[in-house]
Amino acid sequence: MLRNGLEPWHLLVVVVVFIALFGSKKLPDMARSLGKSARILKSEARAMRSEEEPAAPVVSPPGGSGPAAGS
Repeated sequence: MLRNGLEPWHLLVVVVVFIALFGSKKLPDMARSLGKSARILKSEARAMRSEEEPAAPVVSPPGGSGPAAGS
């Protein structure tokens, strides 16, 4: 029944309905706010991922030979 679920003319109908409902002046503003929301969501997800990752401890080699040993 739904073999050809999404055809190009379906997208055309959706675009026409959006233009009829919201008007051509509101659509750029809506797209801009959607883009801002996506960027905020992306940065928050990145921040959450970086908080979850444990920081790798800096291990000095045994014997004290390293850049800090001569100071």
